Amino acid sequence: MATTHGARPTVPWWRWRDNPLCRRSDVAEAWLMIATVVLALVLSGFAGITAAGAVDASLDDRREHTRPVPAVLVENARDAAPAPVSESGDGGVWAGVRWTAPDGTRHTGRAEVPADGEKGDKVTVHTDANGRLVSAPPEGAEAGFQIAMAGITVAFVTAGMVLLVGWIARARLRLRRLDLWEAEWRQVEPTWRKRMTG
Repeated sequence: MATTHGARPTVPWWRWRDNPLCRRSDVAEAWLMIATVVLALVLSGFAGITAAGAVDASLDDRREHTRPVPAVLVENARDAAPAPVSESGDGGVWAGVRWTAPDGTRHTGRAEVPADGEKGDKVTVHTDANGRLVSAPPEGAEAGFQIAMAGITVAFVTAGMVLLVGWIARARLRLRRLDLWEAEWRQVEPTWRKRMTG
């Protein structure tokens, strides 16, 4: 940027520094706006990455403590109740199954199975370390979607909170500036009246 000798370079963000009408509260408000935006970007990014990492670690922990086991359908899937929207999103049904726990004991329960399963069909269910039925941990694209959504959601919430705090602080500065203007006007008004009536 070219400048003449002895002249200050013109920087758009700093023009208000040389404005004679600019008060300290105006400068504080400008700095507050800049700090709020920077802080919102930094904190939202950090919070989003942290949340995504936490969800990823949680899913890894679920996979580590969940094991697929063979089971047998004890009823026709078409006679079972439809399953609600599940993590796997396969549109299965909740049907009765029988499986054997790691200690060799047999158990029965209800698990999500394919909707076209017939009594006696072999299916795969998931159990925890104690042999209890649990939902299958998400894998692949589904796991990636959950991780990404957690990070994005937390990032947006964090940014919104920072911006809200900045907006409240800015509103308080404006109210204080209005109070100062009113106080100064009360001091100047009598002089103006004298000039106008004199």
